[in-house]
Amino acid sequence: MINHEVRVYPSAENLPREDQLAYKIAKVAADDVEVTDEVKEMIINRIIDNASVAVASLNRAPIISARSQAVTHAPTTNGTGASVFGIEEKVSPEWAAWANGVAVRELDYHDTFLAADYSHPGDNIPAILAAAEHAGKSGHDLIRGIATGYEIQVNLVKAICLHEHKIDHVAHLGPSAAAGLGTLLGADVETIFQAVGQALHTTTATRQSRKGEISTWKAHAPAFAAKMAVESIDRALRGQTSPVPIYEGEDGFIAWLLDGPDACYSVPLPEQGEAKRAILDTYTKEHSAEYQAQAWIDLARKLHTEHPEATDPANVESILIKTSHHTHYVIGTGANDPEKMDPNASRETLDHSIMYIFAVALQDGSWHHVDSYAPERAQRPDTVELWHKVSTVEDPEWTRRYHSLDLNEKAFGGSVEITLKDGTVITDEIAVADAHPLGARPFGREQYINKLRTLAEGIVEEAEITRFLDVVARLDELKAGELDQLNVVAKPGYINPADAPKGLF
Repeated sequence: MINHEVRVYPSAENLPREDQLAYKIAKVAADDVEVTDEVKEMIINRIIDNASVAVASLNRAPIISARSQAVTHAPTTNGTGASVFGIEEKVSPEWAAWANGVAVRELDYHDTFLAADYSHPGDNIPAILAAAEHAGKSGHDLIRGIATGYEIQVNLVKAICLHEHKIDHVAHLGPSAAAGLGTLLGADVETIFQAVGQALHTTTATRQSRKGEISTWKAHAPAFAAKMAVESIDRALRGQTSPVPIYEGEDGFIAWLLDGPDACYSVPLPEQGEAKRAILDTYTKEHSAEYQAQAWIDLARKLHTEHPEATDPANVESILIKTSHHTHYVIGTGANDPEKMDPNASRETLDHSIMYIFAVALQDGSWHHVDSYAPERAQRPDTVELWHKVSTVEDPEWTRRYHSLDLNEKAFGGSVEITLKDGTVITDEIAVADAHPLGARPFGREQYINKLRTLAEGIVEEAEITRFLDVVARLDELKAGELDQLNVVAKPGYINPADAPKGLF
């Protein structure tokens, strides 16, 4: 890996293209390096993972809405179109990226990478797969494109913090998806450079979508970035240009939206000929909740068994979670969001309340992607009472471990103190989720397949699940024009077109 210093340049300095971050990203994307077998296997795992969470969401309102928009946009004549999860109808690729991106993101249940900023790198896949199918690419082409998408997003997330400036993390997704699309389509460096710049320029937004009363836009935000990436590569392929330099310009991204004119970042990128392996640094979710909640659900399940007395609010004086800066300030009491303690809050808000999540997991000893968020569950009086006894504080050591560059030390958990009314104090801690590569039960192919079968139960027929798993296992062998086989179709009657809301299209 090479660390590239990135800073702001006055227009008078006329920074050459070759020295701009977007150009260096484009060079990585255009590098025709082979993908390792280990990376290929993980890409297959993540395609299975995305399909799992997407089919579980097919009849949720944001997905119905996005799908109903997509099906009004038929494929163009210069391609076959792209598939939409759950149905057989094909649509224009940017709209497939939109509909499938919402489906993948809705339950907050697919993969994650956390470093200087946050990300769900699996959000790259819907755009790259949609374009690959539309353009008649092979499974091997798709693998190369996805490897690039993950590589760029992970390395941007390692180096550039967005959230401290209240910029949403999808600002790293637009450029990474555009780069992945460039690799997939075999575009030249200049074309990918222009697409990366356009994607960044159009996908930068504030973090208000993850603050306060969290709306359905939380699921749409990465899908919008994916859709813009498809449109950006299309525009660049037609010879159109984008703002330059997009990162380093004196009126650009870093100068006005991030650390300002004096900022300097060190962004790692593979050198020429170096394999793209960043997907191996990422991890998926066993539970449908914000990633910082994963380890806490596992710890709460453990405490449910070991200390059943702590599940009854009548016995509990207080529950104090000591954790990282991010967990405390984003999903903890440090956020100062009253909605995070509201029994009438939306699913999206409860998903970002570690107080709620820990209380429910402690009482139930389990977590379910639907039942654990149901209004009747959130409003249960004993749960509300216990929930409101939970608070969080930042612990500098857990913050240090959260930001550690040593992946063997990096942690997303913390410690908990449950004080009972009789004076007993129960303490325990957890560093990483059980499903994490360094956790108690790391996810492998078997777990990904089980996740799909669990979430698809009652939604997808067994024969369709078996067919999909057979096809995706042979991903590298799929020929040009065969990528439509990676779609998963719901059982007859599960999706009712009459449920689609009416809009402009």
